[in-house]
Amino acid sequence: MPSYRCPANRDVKSAIIKRSINLADRRTSITLEDPFWEALHEIGRRRGTSRMDLILQIDRTRGGDNLSSSLRVFVFENIQIE
Repeated sequence: MPSYRCPANRDVKSAIIKRSINLADRRTSITLEDPFWEALHEIGRRRGTSRMDLILQIDRTRGGDNLSSSLRVFVFENIQIE
């Protein structure tokens, strides 16, 4: 697992996981870190929909952008900071 140095000078592991999913009758894969995957679940729960329905909505509106990147941007734009 790759690691990097965070500002506090600690090694941090980056768990990037490749997931295979079905989108509109086609099989594809996305590569996301666990926090983004979990955030998609939480955003869906708050909206009363599933993580897969959110991914389908994002896929339909992303244009030519990379799906994994589009998912990260969506989470970033919809995260609730406490």
